[in-house]
Amino acid sequence: MQGSYIKFFAMIGTSIVTMFFLMYLHSYQILDHAWFSETRVFMALIMGAAMMVIMLGFMLNMYKSRKMNIAIFSLAILLFGAALWLVRSQVTVSDVDYMEGMIPHHSIAILTSERAQIKDVRVRELADEIIEAQRREINEMEWLIADIRDKGKVDTPTEVEARPLPDFSSSSE
Repeated sequence: MQGSYIKFFAMIGTSIVTMFFLMYLHSYQILDHAWFSETRVFMALIMGAAMMVIMLGFMLNMYKSRKMNIAIFSLAILLFGAALWLVRSQVTVSDVDYMEGMIPHHSIAILTSERAQIKDVRVRELADEIIEAQRREINEMEWLIADIRDKGKVDTPTEVEARPLPDFSSSSE
């Protein structure tokens, strides 16, 4: 009986890790834009908690220990609640963490805007503007991440003047 529960948690753990990485597949540049994102970890944990409830619910006849089943359902509810709070509050997300999470998000916007089968000229114009803005913002975030890691955060207007953001308006990928 113990072995079946170990296998259950191995399936859940493997699924959580797999889902985390699968979330990067819809980025425009899968490797370049696959920055670590705490938010994606939290979302993978939410999905894992939901899977625990769904899988155990469907396979209750295979898992006979009432105590273990109640413990798993309770753990899933706690994990779901904690991960949901973390993703909604963003309490653990710092300056660099924020940008590392936003780069893949912006990359998704580029992929969708570029490859969607848009026929309306107005919508195509909007999509092109989104592509341009997202590329510029990705370049800005990559520069800011490197600058903050190299020289630290900027806290005052004087520091902003000393370390201005380069103009990325003409950059493209």
